[in-house]
Amino acid sequence: MAQENRSFDHYFGELRKYWADNGYPDQPLDGLPQFNPQPGPKPSNPGCDPNDPFQPPGSGSVFQDCVFDPSVTVSSYHLKTQCLENPSPSWNESHVIWDYNDPAGNGPYKSNGNVWAAGHDSRNEYYFGNTLQYDVDGKRAIGYYDGGNPNDPGDAGDLNYYYFMATQFATSDRWFSPVMSRTELNRDFLIGATSGGYAYPEGDGPADSHQINAPVIFQLLQNAGITWKIYVNPAGSPCESNQTVDCFYTYLTYVHTFVYGQTIRDQYPQNIVPISQFFTDLQQNTLPQFAYIEPASSAGLDEHPADYDISQCCSVQAGANYTSSLINAFMQSQYWKDSVLIFTYDEFGGFYDHVAPQPMTSPDGTNNLPVDLHPGDVCTQAGGPLCNFNWTGYRVPLIVISPFSKKNYVSHTVMDATAYLKFTEMRFGLPSLTQRDAAQPDMSEFFDFGNPPWMTPPTPPAQHTGGACYLDHLP
Repeated sequence: MAQENRSFDHYFGELRKYWADNGYPDQPLDGLPQFNPQPGPKPSNPGCDPNDPFQPPGSGSVFQDCVFDPSVTVSSYHLKTQCLENPSPSWNESHVIWDYNDPAGNGPYKSNGNVWAAGHDSRNEYYFGNTLQYDVDGKRAIGYYDGGNPNDPGDAGDLNYYYFMATQFATSDRWFSPVMSRTELNRDFLIGATSGGYAYPEGDGPADSHQINAPVIFQLLQNAGITWKIYVNPAGSPCESNQTVDCFYTYLTYVHTFVYGQTIRDQYPQNIVPISQFFTDLQQNTLPQFAYIEPASSAGLDEHPADYDISQCCSVQAGANYTSSLINAFMQSQYWKDSVLIFTYDEFGGFYDHVAPQPMTSPDGTNNLPVDLHPGDVCTQAGGPLCNFNWTGYRVPLIVISPFSKKNYVSHTVMDATAYLKFTEMRFGLPSLTQRDAAQPDMSEFFDFGNPPWMTPPTPPAQHTGGACYLDHLP
C-alpha cells in the first residue's frame, strides 16, 4: 500500500525526539538534524525576494515569479494545519530542488529549491490557472509533522499512529521513491519497475499519449499461478455509482498505463475489486497471496495535498486514520500469522528532505534521456547526471508491518520502493521485471523469520483526527 506525496523528513523527521519523549531507546536515524541527541541547525531554504511580490491576476498585472533570494531564508518548522496546498514534485521541480543553480546535478546536492519550486508552482496555478493559491511564497514545503509527546498536554501528535507503528515495527532512513518525478511515473515503477522512458504522465503532452509495453508484477504473478487482487476505493469517484471493472480500470488503477492493464480488464475483471472486499476477504479467508491497495484519492484519503483551494481538503490525519483501519483489520485477522504489509508513499510531493537521491540502475541499463521532455525543461537546457533514469527520487516514509518485522528496527541500506517487487519476486520465485528491481536488496534485513518478534501484534493508538485543517495561512 502506497499513500501519496510525502517526504521522510516531512513526516518522520522528528522520530528521534518521539523516541526520547516516549521512553524508547535512541538509535541512529537520519531525520531532521534539530532532533538529534546533539541537535544540529534547523535546515533552511532560500525564499522569494520580498521586493518582487506576487501580483494576483487582474487588470494590468504582470506575472511575477518567485525570485530566488538566498538572503531571505525559510527554516524548518512544525506545521499546525493538517491540510496543505499542493507543492509540485514534477520532473522540472524535482531537479530544481536538487540545486536551484544546478538542476542537472553536475555538483553536489544542496536541497535549496523546495521553497522556490512550491512558490513557483502556486504562482503559476494562480495566475495562469485562475486558481486561488494562498502560499505563493512556497513556505509550506519545509514544514513537518510530529508524533506527539505524552509529557506535553498540548502535543497530542499529528501522526501519532504512524509514529507508533514506525517505532514498533521496521522502517528505513534510506528508502527512496524510484524516480525524480510525480505520482504517475513512480506508480508505474511500483507495478512495473519502469516508466517506459517517460518523465511525464500518460496524456500529459503529445509525446505522452502512450501505454507502456512492459510486464507488470500482476502479469508475473498470473503466469506463476499466484493469486492476486487490486483493491480500489470508489468513494467520491465516478465509480461510486458505477462499480464496474471498466470504471475501476479507467479511473482508480494505474495499470491502465501499461498494455497489460487491458488484459487485466478483459480477462481478469474479478481481480480489480472495491476496498470493501478487502475487509470481506480478511474475514472470509479469501485474501489472495498478493494484495495491492490503490490510493483512495477521490475520497480525499490518500494524504495528497489539496490540488484546489475550493474547500478545506485532504487532512493528513484523515488519510492516516483511513490507513489505520486497513492495517488494524489486517493485524486482527487470521492472515496476521504469516503475512507482510509493506506500507510506503509513492513520492515526496515536493516537501523538503535533507538526504540526496541516490545513483541507481536504470530500468533498461542505459543513460538515455526521457523521451518526452518538454521544451524548456531543465535537461533540455543543460545536461548532467540527473537527466536520465539512473537515480532514485527523494526519500519517503516506510513501515514494514508483520509478525516477522524486527522490533524498532531502522535500515540504513539504500534502496528504492521497487525493492518490494524484489521481495515479492524472491518470495514467489518470479523473474525480475527490469534491471531496476533486479538491482535492489531483497528486504530480508527487515525480518526475523526464525524467531518472529510480533506473533501477537501491538495495540496501536487511535489516530487523532481533530487537528486544524485550513489552507489560507501557515503554520
